Amino acid sequence: MISSPNWTESPQVDDLPHFQDLLDSTDWASLVTAYGRGENLPAMLARLLDPDPGVRLAAANDAFRTVNDQNTIYEAAVPVALYVAAILNHPVIATGYADPPLHRPTLVTLLDGLSDTAYDADDQRVAIGERHFGEGFLDDYWEMRAFRDLRPALFSAIHPLLSHESVGIRDAALAAAVPLVEHPALSVHRGELVEHARGLLVASPDNYYRELVLDAMKAWGQDISGLENADDVAARELRARHLAEHCSVWPGNGPSGPGGDLSL
Repeated sequence: MISSPNWTESPQVDDLPHFQDLLDSTDWASLVTAYGRGENLPAMLARLLDPDPGVRLAAANDAFRTVNDQNTIYEAAVPVALYVAAILNHPVIATGYADPPLHRPTLVTLLDGLSDTAYDADDQRVAIGERHFGEGFLDDYWEMRAFRDLRPALFSAIHPLLSHESVGIRDAALAAAVPLVEHPALSVHRGELVEHARGLLVASPDNYYRELVLDAMKAWGQDISGLENADDVAARELRARHLAEHCSVWPGNGPSGPGGDLSL
């Protein structure tokens, strides 16, 4: 088992490092990614603050694909997540939601990337891992454990965006916040997220976000009757059929053993 570096120790809420300090002080070339080592990450992450929204979008997609591929969380995912959280309120990012329609807002893309990584490290993934690899699953998969330890710090950066003036930003922030509040220190925020979720389900046609918040509300014991629409019900039934068809299939291990594909 590899010992986690110092920057993986649990930051406290509101204790995010400055993005430039993190960029300069991290030994990126030593960190494992989906494609080798992270020597290209500093330039990639710096492009997240490029004035050109197209450059920012490409950099965001490349960064998350590099550190979180096929449901495997790689070593470099931890500092990348910290860097992304630290720039969410940067002027280039914070005003980028008004980018021309041709470009997806960088802020939404970054929030979706954090959300995807958080879901790949959520309690369900841990339960699946423990079922197949034993109770020591997280002991051997320190990359996932380190990301899970970051959840309060990440949430502290995302939380203000739940009240953003843009509906699209609010919905993306909610989707990113939901898996983070599984952390025991954040459970007090679930009631607040339920209220945001009800608002999303009343107004949003986005099937992806609707699925995430409906699943969360059910897990939290909330009554979702009257909140599901016909598309939600059809999607839920389709997922149930797919799960029934594949429940006996366990995906192959990833390059790090327990850090394999936990998408089932």
